[in-house]
Amino acid sequence: MKCRHCGAILSNTLIDLFSSPPSNSYLTVKTIKHAEKWYPLKVLICEKCWLVQTEDFVGVKEMFNDEYAYFSSFSKSWLSHVEIYVDNIVERFKLNNLSNVIEVAANDGYLLEFIQEKQIPCYGIEPTHSTAVSAKNKGIEIVEDFFGIRLALSLAAQSRKADLMIANNVLAHVPNINDFVQGFSLLLNESGVATFEFPHLLNLIVNSQFDTIYHEHYSYLSITSVVIIFQDNGLEVFDVDELPTHGGSLRVYAQRIDTGKHTVSKSVNNILKKEAGYGMNTLDFYKDFHIKAEESKFDLLHFLINSKGRGQKVIAYGAAAKGNTILNFCGIKSDLVPFVVDKNPNKIGKYMPGSHIPIVEESLIKIEKPKYILILPWNLKDEVTEQLSYIRDWGGEFVVATPKLEIF
Repeated sequence: MKCRHCGAILSNTLIDLFSSPPSNSYLTVKTIKHAEKWYPLKVLICEKCWLVQTEDFVGVKEMFNDEYAYFSSFSKSWLSHVEIYVDNIVERFKLNNLSNVIEVAANDGYLLEFIQEKQIPCYGIEPTHSTAVSAKNKGIEIVEDFFGIRLALSLAAQSRKADLMIANNVLAHVPNINDFVQGFSLLLNESGVATFEFPHLLNLIVNSQFDTIYHEHYSYLSITSVVIIFQDNGLEVFDVDELPTHGGSLRVYAQRIDTGKHTVSKSVNNILKKEAGYGMNTLDFYKDFHIKAEESKFDLLHFLINSKGRGQKVIAYGAAAKGNTILNFCGIKSDLVPFVVDKNPNKIGKYMPGSHIPIVEESLIKIEKPKYILILPWNLKDEVTEQLSYIRDWGGEFVVATPKLEIF
């Protein structure tokens, strides 16, 4: 395989998680009766541009289809995060009713609602029909399409360029990263700004966050690789923030390389130096990652089997993509975890891909009174433990499996 960005031959493996179905391909009562498509889940390292990436197997239209079930609005902490972002970005770049804001991968309109409240013109780009419909029902204009050079040129020709473009947790999801990034350079106004948020590869490696690896994440990003990719596609990174979201993320601020007016801040060089200090531009930094993943796997299986032997029920919370990675990597089925609870009504009544564990409503927790609740989206640990604090009434405890098994 060749690198998605620079075309170099890839010969170094970060981790091999064997095979699994795409993590958001939830099954229905009807589809669970048929064979699933499983694909290898292997991640490779480019020694030339340091883009870490999955092997090519699954087509983007197969994963992000009409049945796509991830809706951003169901996380209270995420909504709070983006509300603060909107307040700050509007103030920093003096956006007003003469500005235009575009969010790429607008999902269910979770963020653009806050833009609309400030009476700033905006629209979203969202390829998955289910989430696009949800956004439209909130009165948000959505262009239902995949973003890239083709769509950017079409929108620019319609005088629909942006003063601010937003791309939260989507840069990792695109198979043609050059086409995607270049689209921003074509659709930004001369003095426009684009912000991108994505999980920081540094944290994934250091904190053994192997369950954030799944087919929908084509790329695993550092500022080292992003600066190179952006420069080659007409964008300049001029600022970067470190964020706590998704186990540690970066927010990158970019401008057109030909017309941008913003001075590059010290934070960009600081994080480049931080990554270099960890050795992210050397293969040694990545070499023991698979060993840590295997340790997490065996610790979780040991806990589940022992709990089963003691007659202590373990259920899971959060039908999240990262949860599907760990369930399938560990080979966990409903004999060890009988059901998964989720808030999203679009997932309830369906089954987790691969493991076939049923997804149910929260009300079942109070009926079953499990001893342990395994929080699959560990990045939402604080939110979930507050929401389900009542399990302590019967001596219930919470568990997370990464970066290491923890019971609390």
